[in-house]
Amino acid sequence: MAPADLATAIAADCERLGLSVSSDAIQGLAAYAASLWSWNERLNLTRHVDVEKFVSRDVADAVAIAPHLEAGAHVLDVGTGGGVPGVLLAILRPDLRVELCDSVGKRARAVREIVAEIGLSIPVHEGAAQRLVAAAAAAGENAGEPGRFDVLVVRAVAPLVKLLGWFEPLCESYGRMLVVKGPRWEEEKGDARHRGFVKRVGVRRIAAWPIRGSDNESVLLEVKRREPV
Repeated sequence: MAPADLATAIAADCERLGLSVSSDAIQGLAAYAASLWSWNERLNLTRHVDVEKFVSRDVADAVAIAPHLEAGAHVLDVGTGGGVPGVLLAILRPDLRVELCDSVGKRARAVREIVAEIGLSIPVHEGAAQRLVAAAAAAGENAGEPGRFDVLVVRAVAPLVKLLGWFEPLCESYGRMLVVKGPRWEEEKGDARHRGFVKRVGVRRIAAWPIRGSDNESVLLEVKRREPV
């Protein structure tokens, strides 16, 4: 599909689903989709390889997350995979300072090429996000300035209990974590509570939106350090 036709198709699907996306962002989304799908022929980065799935799942999730990020926030996309939702957030919200991280080196390197191809300046890190979060906070502390990430954004990476196992011990090293989950989120939260992972952090649902083509919905969970009593 030609770039202009791809942008037109994405705009039409956004309008059909009631997603508010600027014309400038539509062009960026089209460039990203074209590059992502080209790379996907060499390396499995996404299952959403048509406009309908790209818009209804990837763009819809990013549009739902974006209002919950403060202006100029320093954001880390944990386990970015093919760049979702981090690249989309950078396109929708140019004010954000977005960085991407993936523990699989070949995925991280592919996404680094994708963001370069579409003209974005987004750092892409290889390795465990936990180490990156801790290092950023330590560097800022040593320099006497805020160095930590304001928000960690997580989608389709791991069950909540595993995420909290990684990041609850680091809850003072970042502002908050926003996690996209499906209809089993309450079960996952209950499991995390049972295993003692919500003593230092609180977990609450702050948004929900329909999963197109099903009766279920996606939710956005906010994980944040509990304030000392």
